Amino acid sequence: MSQPVIYYIRHGQTAWNAEGRFQGSQDIPLNALGREQAAHAGGILKDLMTRHGRAPLDFGFVSSPLGRARSTMEFVRTRLGLPPGDYALDDRLREIGFGHWEGTTLQQQEASHPELFAQRLVDKWDVPPPGGESYAEVTLRVRDWVAGLTGDTVAVAHGGTARALMVVLGVETIAGAADLPIEQGAVYVFRDGALAKYS
Repeated sequence: MSQPVIYYIRHGQTAWNAEGRFQGSQDIPLNALGREQAAHAGGILKDLMTRHGRAPLDFGFVSSPLGRARSTMEFVRTRLGLPPGDYALDDRLREIGFGHWEGTTLQQQEASHPELFAQRLVDKWDVPPPGGESYAEVTLRVRDWVAGLTGDTVAVAHGGTARALMVVLGVETIAGAADLPIEQGAVYVFRDGALAKYS
């Protein structure tokens, strides 16, 4: 059986995204731009489904439980003409936990934890922030989520989980995924061992 197709959307922008702050498990709402990005992604997804000869009801819909992802999913479903709240939540799609770094900026962490910051520059995938998760740990839970998929799926989650998914599905290396920017307002399509981005 072939791997189900995954249409993956990162949540829209939040104030902390705009300020360059680590969010992780913090529940920061979408800002005005983030709401526009979420609706824009829904429009792209609607167009892609039409072009691929698919209907929204052909897919399962699942979101990270964090509010910024849920809000994005509801904008997306509204654009598809579906009831906004009728989707599943899966905790395995939550953002990477940044522990004590949550709410701070990269520059603040470089100043306050120079040794750890230097370690993460060398091995961002395996070195977790203090009290947080490594990308290697996130990859384990994302792999478990993928293994349980039974059909084509629309998922709304986060930048960290997108990087892990790319590694799990073999479309990106650990070194390549670690610092890859994950666009907001775009749709990433994982299909047949390849990845395409539409924005």
